Amino acid sequence: MKHVRLTLDAGGREAEIHPMYDVMANAPFVERATAMHWNYSAEELGIMHYVEGDAERFRAAAESFPEVIDIELTRAGDGEFYAYVLDATNEPVRKMFEAVDRSPTVVIPPIEYAADGTVSYSVFGPGDEIQAAIERMPDPIDVTVEEIGGLAAVPGVEAGLLSDRQRAAIEAALSLGYYELPREASHEDVAEAIGCAPSTAAEHLRKAEAKVVRSVLRT
Repeated sequence: MKHVRLTLDAGGREAEIHPMYDVMANAPFVERATAMHWNYSAEELGIMHYVEGDAERFRAAAESFPEVIDIELTRAGDGEFYAYVLDATNEPVRKMFEAVDRSPTVVIPPIEYAADGTVSYSVFGPGDEIQAAIERMPDPIDVTVEEIGGLAAVPGVEAGLLSDRQRAAIEAALSLGYYELPREASHEDVAEAIGCAPSTAAEHLRKAEAKVVRSVLRT
């Protein structure tokens, strides 16, 4: 059995697969997004997203697409929201999901949309089945294997909600003693460690802490 981290790249042709795929990967009003949970049938695809960006522009874009059957947004903080989107599927979407559904492999959430338009996620299962699923991915998607490991390397859902800078800030804060009692470090110390302004470090910490707390309370 293998844990494999994959990156999918449609080369800027995401709209050919589905307009919401294009929004999540390329829209200027989406700063960062992850697909946390989903349910697929041949006719419909329901996805719960966590998004950092402009909620109203996101809603307007989604509602403009005939492929979007329903949408519901819930605020999660300043410039952050959860988005449930129910889409009608098309042939490219069905090929994408059936590439995995036709195998015993398990997709590990979240699916992460990067600033360069690529999408990354983890799968776990027999190595030959993972390879077969990769080969069934439709054009124009190009698949790159980023990492191979075992079950211990499978990520948690909560970990995927932190941006790289938020994770760096909270890891620096932890190592410097920011969370010790009494506190052994300040925002300024964290800022120096990660190379940013103290106000920026404070914002990274606040957002990271809020996500971790919300995750624990939901659990």
